Amino acid sequence: MGMITAERLRGVYDKEKVSAIYNEVRAEKDFAGFCRQFLYCEDALVTRNALWVLTKATTAEISQLQPMRDELIDVVLTTGNTSVRRLFLNIIERLKMTKEELRADFLDFCLERMTAVKEYPGIQSLCMKMAFRICKFYPELTDEFRRTLDAMETSYYKPAVRSVRSRILNGKIK
Repeated sequence: MGMITAERLRGVYDKEKVSAIYNEVRAEKDFAGFCRQFLYCEDALVTRNALWVLTKATTAEISQLQPMRDELIDVVLTTGNTSVRRLFLNIIERLKMTKEELRADFLDFCLERMTAVKEYPGIQSLCMKMAFRICKFYPELTDEFRRTLDAMETSYYKPAVRSVRSRILNGKIK
């Protein structure tokens, strides 16, 4: 990536700057390279802003990250930074998932976090969507997943989480 540096990403504070950087990455057609460049940056602000840029990518552009899916999941499972975790989950949710590529550790993480009352609603919602996608490959897991959703005491959760739960239970999320 030409002029996109960690220092430049550290200074990103608004949508216009994010859009400008996104347009540069788009012109280079190297979303995977951009992601790799900042994936393991020790400065969480730089990583967060790089991920913010990636959330602007189209489905076709984000698909360039498909070969990195397991790496992205590894970061989700290990990072202590909730903003970085939420943004990575947002990107992973947009990637393809096949039955052959399923990771039990990621499913366990998603099942745990989707019901963790102290977790941030954005992470809960994304984990719920990802767990649902994974469970759909296995009817016995789908039944257990639905029982978990039914058992959730909705008064403990924010509206965003209740909405995702309701949409899954009502068949509006496929």
